[in-house]
Amino acid sequence: MLRCRYTVPALDSGDTLAARTTGAPATARIASVDILRGVAVLAMVVANLPLFGVGLAAQTNPTAYGALRGLEWWVWLVTFSLVSGRFTAIFAMLFGASIVILDERRAGDGTSVARLHYRRMAALAVLGLIHAYLVWWGDFLFALSVCGTLVFSYRGLPPRRLVALGTAVVLVAPLISVVFGLTLPTEPSAPDDPYWSPSHETIAAEVAAYRGRWATQMSHRAPTAFYMETAHLGSRLIWQLGGLMIAGMGFYKLGIFSAVRSRRFYVTLGAAGFGLGLPLVLAAAAWGYLRQWRAREFLLVGEPLSYVGGLLVGLGWISLVMLLCRRTERLAPVAAIGRMALTNYLLQSLICTTIFYGHGLGQFGRIGRVGQLAIAACVWAMLLTLSSWWIQHFTAGPIEWVWRSAATGRWLPLRR
Repeated sequence: MLRCRYTVPALDSGDTLAARTTGAPATARIASVDILRGVAVLAMVVANLPLFGVGLAAQTNPTAYGALRGLEWWVWLVTFSLVSGRFTAIFAMLFGASIVILDERRAGDGTSVARLHYRRMAALAVLGLIHAYLVWWGDFLFALSVCGTLVFSYRGLPPRRLVALGTAVVLVAPLISVVFGLTLPTEPSAPDDPYWSPSHETIAAEVAAYRGRWATQMSHRAPTAFYMETAHLGSRLIWQLGGLMIAGMGFYKLGIFSAVRSRRFYVTLGAAGFGLGLPLVLAAAAWGYLRQWRAREFLLVGEPLSYVGGLLVGLGWISLVMLLCRRTERLAPVAAIGRMALTNYLLQSLICTTIFYGHGLGQFGRIGRVGQLAIAACVWAMLLTLSSWWIQHFTAGPIEWVWRSAATGRWLPLRR
């Protein structure tokens, strides 16, 4: 079985379960948490590539840029069912767990946990804004910072209350989708929704923007990033990510992320997650095709099915990763990815925008979903190699180091 803990220098805001459970030192990391976070970062490469390389509506409507056929369709279906949004949810849960971890690590050392946490969220918000407006509009660091600020006060609740409260908050988002769907006209005329069914002119403008110079891209990136950080944040992300963070606090306190629960527990949770979630997600896909992916019909039925089903599939992935952690010790490269999650998240944006955007190779709109998988494999290899090397020589990823130093107000040691 993989050891749940390993000791690292104290500056790492790594993942510790209180010593009351195992007697581990205060600076011990939980390897399974790093591994789960690493898996989430790698999976997000696959989930985000259509948004980097095809267009804004690629995630919501697979037919927005033309019908998918053959292997392209199968790649979309597998990604939609098992990957898209599932690992962002897991990342948010682990982010909530890190709030409890910070509280545990700083307990009794005279540090104001609230002050440190809010400074971290402020620094993360700045980093997210830079990422969104200068690199890629799909940033979710800003949303994490907002939600992390809002949920901080719930960290002291009992674990089961946290899970129940988080579940209730998470389920607000699909209700909002239904209400919004009811406001849309039954028979839209000449639709041109850039977030759902863009016209040929809208697609052409988007392609021209991202195949152009970096400054030319701002015409599309800036308004899209603003929408994501205002309307999309208020109608979906604040409920989804905020609720998942609260639930993640409870999961951490229950030991679920530490691979210490019984094998039977993880097998049952995984079977329930995949067994209940996948049929809901597949039903959402079938509904979308039956209704020709019209926004109103999908928001009323398909979106709630996909949303709830996706959360359940996420639980299945958590269980699967925990079971792997109990059976093998050969996951150190994935753990390295997780320890540098913030750096690797931003690095994948830099790599992918360089491949697809005009200031780099200019492949936007030219590579299908099968080709995107090949790119994902190359990005994975690069991240795994760089992270494994870096973590052997340094105590934290470069962005993590800057972030933590900014929060503490002093330069923390970096070299081992």
